[in-house]
Amino acid sequence: MNSPRSGLARRGFLLATATATAALVGGCAGDTGQTADAENPGEAGTPRRGGTLRAVFAGGGAGETLDPHAANLFVDAARAKALYDKLADFGSDLAPVPRLAERWEPNAALDTWTITLRKASFHDGRPVTAQDVLYSYRRIADPEGTFRAKASLEPIDLHASRAVDAATVEFRLKRPYAEFPNVLAAFGAHIVPEGTTSFDRPVGSGPFTFGSFTPGTSLLVKRNDAYWEGAPPLDRVEFLVASEESARVTALLGGQVQYAHELSPATARTHEGKGRIEVIRLPGSSMQGFVMKTDRPPFDDKRVRQAFFLIADRRELVDGALSGAGEIGNDLFGKGYRYYASGLPQRTRDLDRARALLKEAGAEHLRVTLDTAPAATGFIEAAGIFKEQAAKAGVTVEVKVGNKDTYWKDILDNGTFASYRSGSMPIESHVSQRLLSGSTTNATKWRHKDFDDLYQQAQSTRDEQERAALYERMQRRLHDEGGFLIWGFSDWIVATAPTVHGVSAQAPANTLDWARFDRVWLA
Repeated sequence: MNSPRSGLARRGFLLATATATAALVGGCAGDTGQTADAENPGEAGTPRRGGTLRAVFAGGGAGETLDPHAANLFVDAARAKALYDKLADFGSDLAPVPRLAERWEPNAALDTWTITLRKASFHDGRPVTAQDVLYSYRRIADPEGTFRAKASLEPIDLHASRAVDAATVEFRLKRPYAEFPNVLAAFGAHIVPEGTTSFDRPVGSGPFTFGSFTPGTSLLVKRNDAYWEGAPPLDRVEFLVASEESARVTALLGGQVQYAHELSPATARTHEGKGRIEVIRLPGSSMQGFVMKTDRPPFDDKRVRQAFFLIADRRELVDGALSGAGEIGNDLFGKGYRYYASGLPQRTRDLDRARALLKEAGAEHLRVTLDTAPAATGFIEAAGIFKEQAAKAGVTVEVKVGNKDTYWKDILDNGTFASYRSGSMPIESHVSQRLLSGSTTNATKWRHKDFDDLYQQAQSTRDEQERAALYERMQRRLHDEGGFLIWGFSDWIVATAPTVHGVSAQAPANTLDWARFDRVWLA
């Protein structure tokens, strides 16, 4: 979901096979999975032990793997969370939360970090050690590999890093990095036993153990009674796949599954409040906006970018493109996340000021092409709405619909104005990956040495309040003249059967408490 390179975007959702869909809808109708220990009946607010939860996600076809370092899709991430652990994960505000790492401590220069592991064991009884951590990270960072977390591990000098003892890892970095714990929580940075090369019968340290796996169809996992954070209430979780939303909803309504991932706002409105299913909205899960390329006309003139900020009617975009399932943006990434500059005034539509800015820039009768594609929910709709909004400021917007399968690659370097979205990530990661002169996914072509220097200063600043002030300075600059027109933040929508409890409604997609099936129970 972290556009443009993330496999979590819709472009990564491959069609499930007809056999898989048939198995989903009809293969388990005789067992709803709602069995429980007779001596532990469970109330709605008290976790109840027992039962099988069946959860359906969009799938990746017969080529799916249980290698957590190869994860790309949401279903991959959910399965990895069940079977494995990371050193840290992201809380609802995208601040890192300790997991297998009990604590971390930097040196004064912020270029060496010492990680102390908690007492935890793999499913085969072996303790999780510093050597397992180093093996996992070196596997991810292998130059011959293509694992997504490789880029996140780039700041680590893995040759110089070492195991101080079985429970202590010393990470040497290539440069000061105050936000190094974000690396520990990176997508796909799971810890596997040293020497692991096969994932046919995976061994992790997660809350569930491996049961069975049919790529493109299902994974069955079982409760890990020895889990370091406590045994899950559920006996089993079965992950099923269906590419089409209609198949996922049908299975949920029919009782074949109890959890369905990724519903559209329209589907949620149709079923919400009617008692058959529970709709859960995960706020702040996806940033929605447009990119303006700041290195080429007309957006190389900051007055044109400022005019476009003022043209957007954000409420109309959220209501029209997202069916109201979200909240308005303020041209800054990460609303509600740690370091977000919430004190900046909310930008509102001002067509008179927009026209004046365009006139100053010599762009009174501007014509621009807006690249878009059905690559994410609301893209086509938002493009059409903005076209009408721009016309009222005297700007002609031509909407060009491209290929959804190649869209993210196509717009990274080409065009001038394009639809964009991003999933949840720390604000620091957004800056480092998309807004520095050397960032490989710098879609707005924002390249300013003084901005780069501010980022590096922040990473060399140990005091968190001082660091927050530097992030605010960066965000003020972006709010005034950046290339991201961020008009909204969409909810990610899941749905459950009424018997399902413990699903967090506060966790953006792909954070710690998202798809947290070790905290779920059936009542």
